[in-house]
Amino acid sequence: MITASGDAPRTTARDHFSLLGLPIRFALDTEALERAWRALQAAVHPDRFAAGTDAQRLLALQYSTRINEAHQTLRDPLRRAAYLCELNGVDIEAERNTAMPEEFLLQQMEWRESLEDCAAAGDVRGLSQLGQEVESSVAETVLLLEHLLDRGQPDFDRAAAEVRRMMFLVKFGEQVHQEQKRIERGAAANR
Repeated sequence: MITASGDAPRTTARDHFSLLGLPIRFALDTEALERAWRALQAAVHPDRFAAGTDAQRLLALQYSTRINEAHQTLRDPLRRAAYLCELNGVDIEAERNTAMPEEFLLQQMEWRESLEDCAAAGDVRGLSQLGQEVESSVAETVLLLEHLLDRGQPDFDRAAAEVRRMMFLVKFGEQVHQEQKRIERGAAANR
């Protein structure tokens, strides 16, 4: 990675997977991802080029930033799926395309009602069950994304729709968790 002249490394990798030496697929060996990230960061960390030229320090910083961005994207299943779709020319269109199947819209309404009811009642156990239900849906979506993205003929359009669905699930799961914490803090303050 580091040249004999001490120059900061350069990369020709066009995508995050290639940069980290990983196969381009949704299913990912997270241990291999972590090893590759650590090895690359050790080789290009800007501190290694503190005594170098301005150009060397700048290149090391840029490369280190790119490695971190690749790592952050690939370690998160939602971001990894979106990235794979975009690599293959399918825009997620999260802001413009909010269409969802009716069944999922009804499920969203039911979950939101449950969240409101549990929050109003201070029902931590109910919120915990709701959170587990949402986590289960996220896990199912991850399995579906693996099937859609890694099979012989990937379906990137359908995967993009599942990414949008998962975006809701993740955000809603965070809302459930925040409400649960709020109630627990309130209960602790009242003791």
